[in-house]
Amino acid sequence: MFKVYPFIKRILDILGSLIMLAILSPVFLLIMVSLLIVNRGKPFFTQERPGRDQKIFKICKFKTMTDATDEKGQLLPDGKRLTKLGILIRKSSLDELPQLFNVLKGDMSFIGPRPLMVRYLPYYTEKENIRHSVRPGISGLAQVSGRNVLKWDDRLQKDIEYVENLSLFLDLKILFLTVLKVLQTRDVVVDPTILMPALDVERQDKSINS
Repeated sequence: MFKVYPFIKRILDILGSLIMLAILSPVFLLIMVSLLIVNRGKPFFTQERPGRDQKIFKICKFKTMTDATDEKGQLLPDGKRLTKLGILIRKSSLDELPQLFNVLKGDMSFIGPRPLMVRYLPYYTEKENIRHSVRPGISGLAQVSGRNVLKWDDRLQKDIEYVENLSLFLDLKILFLTVLKVLQTRDVVVDPTILMPALDVERQDKSINS
């Protein structure tokens, strides 16, 4: 099943993204126009992320933060750059909508380990690197198991569990739980940086203290 399912999964991703883009196009356009005004012509946020086999691609999300800087020209902390509209969009997970285009292109899947920062790549263990053997997802086992409130070690362990147990049943289960959590806005943290440090910072500190 593991050998056949990735092919089936890709077909489902293409069909699902096309259907969702068609159904949600009015919402997509409304958010885009609103953010064009709020963010002064910048409705989208793009950033390089590692995908399957660590191939770098550009993830696309709705832009929920301004580009405000301090007197030295450095970006202000995330919490200070979040707009009221951005907070609303994040709480409802609508900031993820543009990733449907990433799914359609084949950079991502609906379900899989979340694509994290490129700078984290040197800090994964050999076992954790299995997360890059599949396409990253809009949602994943870690997200429905605690979303942003999971610690890094637990979150990455969930990614390992997902890859090792990849199946249609597991994907459907995660999809159902994702919809449930979005509707309930459970475990949503608008600014994750207030809960824990970035993975590279945390593991650098562990290395220094060990």
